[in-house]
Amino acid sequence: MDKSIELPDSVFVPEPDTQAIKHLEALLEKAHPKLVGVDGEEIPLPDSVYQVFRQVIHMMAAGRAISLVPYDRYFSSQEAADFLNVSRPYLYSLLDGGQIPYMMVGTHRRIRFEDLMDYKRKRDSQRHQALSGLAAFSQELGFYAAADDRSTESNP
Repeated sequence: MDKSIELPDSVFVPEPDTQAIKHLEALLEKAHPKLVGVDGEEIPLPDSVYQVFRQVIHMMAAGRAISLVPYDRYFSSQEAADFLNVSRPYLYSLLDGGQIPYMMVGTHRRIRFEDLMDYKRKRDSQRHQALSGLAAFSQELGFYAAADDRSTESNP
């Protein structure tokens, strides 16, 4: 497979398209679309393409930018740092510490997209656990009231 594919720019929904995208999202919830060729030939979408299409439309309807990246793509260290929203020196510390696998191509490090996603999922999970623990600790100390507690406090 070609590893030299350029990372595409993200696609943002322009303001005039917002309502059309939301309408399309609603339609996709109800029906499995098909393509219609210029000659009128109907071409059903394979389920895998349909699922990707639904995910893309859902993200766009939520106002999020979209970039499609093949899982087997290799990132440069700068692309990987940008993807993780960290500095390149911090990324090097992650790579050198063995937290993210990489390979050397000459003197340059290359990081698989799949490995970046694995690291990102683990990092996000650890952050979620830490925040949940902090919220629970704050509740115990009385610094933070859960949403359920606040609604009962205001309505005696």
